[in-house]
Amino acid sequence: MQLGLIGLGKMGNNMRTRLQNAGIDVVGYDTNPDVSDVKDLAELASRLEAPRTVWVMVPAGEITDSVITELAGVLEQGDLVIDGGNSKFTEDFKHAELLAKTGVDYVDCGVSGGVWGLKNGYGLMVGGSDEQVQRVMPIFDALRPEGPREESFVHVGPVGAGHYAKMVHNGVEYAMMQSYAEGFELLRSRDDLIKDVTGTFKAWQRGTVVRSWLLELLVLALEQDPDFEEIDDYVADSGEGRWTVEEAVDRKVPMPAIAASLFARYVSQQDQSPAMKAVAALRQQFGGHATKPSADG
Repeated sequence: MQLGLIGLGKMGNNMRTRLQNAGIDVVGYDTNPDVSDVKDLAELASRLEAPRTVWVMVPAGEITDSVITELAGVLEQGDLVIDGGNSKFTEDFKHAELLAKTGVDYVDCGVSGGVWGLKNGYGLMVGGSDEQVQRVMPIFDALRPEGPREESFVHVGPVGAGHYAKMVHNGVEYAMMQSYAEGFELLRSRDDLIKDVTGTFKAWQRGTVVRSWLLELLVLALEQDPDFEEIDDYVADSGEGRWTVEEAVDRKVPMPAIAASLFARYVSQQDQSPAMKAVAALRQQFGGHATKPSADG
């Protein structure tokens, strides 16, 4: 089986290797000529036998829009485009409609696994028609981990469903990460009592109800830097958590934990919090409270 793969960054390059290891012929394109197999998308299309399958793995937004638009001009009826990036699900409707004008089909695929996917495989959430999803199932099987397909792959529904499921997945991820982080801070605050924070998290990895791969990654990070002295506290908001909260508001679905975790990321992005400055000013006005404890306590 052949696949054109656009975007050979951290995720895309690892995906190419995993697919090639499974015997799939991958023709990759990237703006970086050092890793690209072809010079442009026209050459990519010429290197693939019809009906072609092209996987887009580039940043969501304008870059994905540009790639999809260009593909609409070089692909033909019967070809298939898979968007495996983190596009917002509403963008899938637009992309599918654009490609359909030239008879090109479209599938959206939410991909989870990060830089560990080459070794561990990827979790896949797919939206599209039954016919097109079945047509490229060997690609999905090559990317996912070994074991029961239903534990790492789901055909969620029609176009847009895959990215919608991935959006919610990432919202849940935000809340889980924030919960572990708050637990870490509280444990570390009792250094008179808790003598092994890293060991505490490590002991949660088996048998406990809070075990998860995220917990394993936290243990790995703690073993590398127990007090996180080498890392900044800035945490980016890549979009999916925000979209999850926006969708919850639109659908009137209560989502307090995920919303709080999103706002915690916004706090991390501030050098100083204007809101907390306002709170400190108010306390000083009505109660004469000091804005910062004195050195002697």
